[in-house]
Amino acid sequence: MRYHVTAGSPVRMGAHADPQGVNFAVFSAHAAQIDLCLYSEDGVAETARIPLPERTGDIWHGRVEGIGAGTVYGFRAHGEYAPERGHRFNPNKLLIDPYARAFRGGFVHHPAVLGYTEGDARADLSFDTRDSAPYVAKSVVTDFGPFPDAAARPDVDWKDLVIYEAHAKGLTRQNPKVPAGVRGTYEGLASDAMLDHLSTLGITAIELLPVHAFLDDAFLLKKRLVNYWGYNTIGFFAPEPRYFGSAGVEGFRKMVQRFHAAGIEVLLDVVYNHTAEGDHRGPSLSFRGLDNASYYHLQESDPRFYVNDTGTGNTVNVAHPNVLRLVTDSLRYWVECMGVDGFRFDLATTLGREAHGFDPRGGFFDALRQDPVLARVKMIAEPWDIGPGGYQLGAFPAEFAEWNDVYRDTVRQFWKGDAGSAQALGAGLLASAPHFDHSGRRSTASINFVASHDGFTLADVTAYNKRHNRANLEKNRDGHAANQSDNCGVEGATQDPKIAATRARRQRNMLATLFLSQGTPMLLAGDEMGNTQDGNNNAYCQDNPTAWVDWTAVDNDKVAFVAHLAAFRRAHPVLRQTRFLHGALRDQDNLPDVSWFGADGQDLDWADPALATLGVLYRGSAEAQFSTEAAQDAVYVLFHRATTSVQVTLPPPRAGSQWTVGIDSAQDTSQPVLLAREYLELDGPQVIALVEAERGKSHDR
Repeated sequence: MRYHVTAGSPVRMGAHADPQGVNFAVFSAHAAQIDLCLYSEDGVAETARIPLPERTGDIWHGRVEGIGAGTVYGFRAHGEYAPERGHRFNPNKLLIDPYARAFRGGFVHHPAVLGYTEGDARADLSFDTRDSAPYVAKSVVTDFGPFPDAAARPDVDWKDLVIYEAHAKGLTRQNPKVPAGVRGTYEGLASDAMLDHLSTLGITAIELLPVHAFLDDAFLLKKRLVNYWGYNTIGFFAPEPRYFGSAGVEGFRKMVQRFHAAGIEVLLDVVYNHTAEGDHRGPSLSFRGLDNASYYHLQESDPRFYVNDTGTGNTVNVAHPNVLRLVTDSLRYWVECMGVDGFRFDLATTLGREAHGFDPRGGFFDALRQDPVLARVKMIAEPWDIGPGGYQLGAFPAEFAEWNDVYRDTVRQFWKGDAGSAQALGAGLLASAPHFDHSGRRSTASINFVASHDGFTLADVTAYNKRHNRANLEKNRDGHAANQSDNCGVEGATQDPKIAATRARRQRNMLATLFLSQGTPMLLAGDEMGNTQDGNNNAYCQDNPTAWVDWTAVDNDKVAFVAHLAAFRRAHPVLRQTRFLHGALRDQDNLPDVSWFGADGQDLDWADPALATLGVLYRGSAEAQFSTEAAQDAVYVLFHRATTSVQVTLPPPRAGSQWTVGIDSAQDTSQPVLLAREYLELDGPQVIALVEAERGKSHDR
């Protein structure tokens, strides 16, 4: 079939349909020619090959009349095949559009998808002439409009954020309350059963592990495993189809709408630091074939090889203006068309690394902060990678929050009894001010967590001293070796009721610590019910019950406890402050905004390495203006980790009031308990939160 082809426009990247045709635009600074390949509706037969007729700068473009939404296509790029100079053009390889919003068919790991001939003595310096099209997914022209009901976004304030980190499939795959037809899908995530559960827990944002289209690694498939977590992106605009329900892409948008109607924001874990094309031995699927030297950081001494700051084989060159444009266009698409409310950037140090090193004023951060769409959504950084100067906790721009691994380790160390950890816990309870209190940053910048997808679940932190990752078939050498965990006496599952009780108490203590700390709490899906991965602390390749949340063994008491913690936090503004607390005196009452006490009710002895009991009295920040009610709010929290009991002398409450127990990790405290005395008996490891109430009245939780 012959098509009428015109120059079209370079303004909008990707494929965009109008009533008479489709405009195509793709970036390549080094190609000699870009061919547009059209395919049959099923993506099997190539029906036309059209050289894009025009180049404006580094954008190749053309408009084809007589086609529209639903058209299946791909690109082929002509140019120099010289890996030693960084170029890997091979027109025998069909390439997906970096801006593709949907795919037809799947990817097959076949030697034909390699730009070189596998097994050739010259390795990747050889040139392969086989057509890769039968083994590559095809791009599809879509016509999705703006996200419906954009004005109905929850727009949750940072101080009210309670994040729930979850896997799009694993959260619901085994939940019997979710309709069978949508378990493990986007629709299942926002089913009535899940919305009820999350609302009960007080969750205000769900953070999904990667849902951008991704590939299973060849080395995993050879072992009959898959990339379950999804940190292997190939399509920055397309939702991963393995989580589709019957509604396809539209099901994702409906999921977001349902979350919004429940007051829950949707955050995406996004991977812009590397792609699924791997190192020099990897396939030519898109970026490598279109312009390898522009899309990736190559080694200056030998451009055949890639800079590997990510540990995955390649590093995306976000410093290149057209690559930066791709990333920001992708982010805007997910906000404006898919309705999401923010992003967690995987290995975010990579994105901020300029030629001279990590720079919080670099191009990537500048682009996001000045963008009128992206400047209003939530941004969270994973503040590390394995490159030079890779650990950057606290160094990101003020608009970003950051995953705080120091907080995670500190909480674990304190509750397992490490010497000196109480001092570190003190900083963690106050949102790790030494890391974050600078440059106008807020205390909410600290994303506090005690467990995440990467590592032990909370239950496993209390049940295993060592990783048990043999199912990953890497000889148990993958995953973290230092987990700051403690099995409480026996490795793994046990029938010993004493050990089980010790583990349950420690989990409750860590959960209470999380919700009673300044900063932004993040809960790993399943931790509220005691979910285990049987000691696997790197379940990235376990798309099976090992990594799926187990809804058949739910600890309902723990679920109720977490719900109570969230409600208590919500009821007390002093636990959700955006300003840091430094013990400064407040103008309204000349009281310090935070005070520390030992078990004897006197000033805390911070020099004691064996410190096992500490009390923190939270008041409204001296730096902030509070309403009268909020300014009078005070919460006194006691942390006791010793197995022995201790009598704690309480600080005097406000005149005319008395202390009321609002949280007690050792028992159900859904009803406030008034104290008619000036001391408390703490029996073993315990967290207690007290609030002031007028004498004779209970305090509203």
